[in-house]
Amino acid sequence: MKYGSLIMEKKDYLTLKRILNFHRYYEDYAHKDALEQLGERIDGALVEDESDMPDDVVRLNSKVTVEFAPGAQQTFQLVPSTRGDLKKGKVSVVSTFGASLVGLAVGDQIQFGFPTDVQSFKIVGVEQSHQLLSSFDF
Repeated sequence: MKYGSLIMEKKDYLTLKRILNFHRYYEDYAHKDALEQLGERIDGALVEDESDMPDDVVRLNSKVTVEFAPGAQQTFQLVPSTRGDLKKGKVSVVSTFGASLVGLAVGDQIQFGFPTDVQSFKIVGVEQSHQLLSSFDF
């Protein structure tokens, strides 16, 4: 990891804690795994004030560009759980892929997929979007 550990802004940290609390009784096993992963990631994260946050860290509403093969890139926005829509370039933070990105920075790599088909992605760009979240975005 570029900064030695995951970094989260306080508002994002609190929003993600509320999302986890809201979804704790979720019955869908794919989402349960993503929620467990997200919980583990935020529990070990370094939490910072907004003014102390590096600009290249993936946060809620960030536009993230990943490289999944040399020269092959895709950009999407990391959004709260109810706003995920891959067709519109939006990835939910409670998806396995979204949960694996939050708190990482440009230059960080992630492994994603099933044990028999793991793919490596590299974060090559992060653009911050300072949209306000409502309490209904879970």
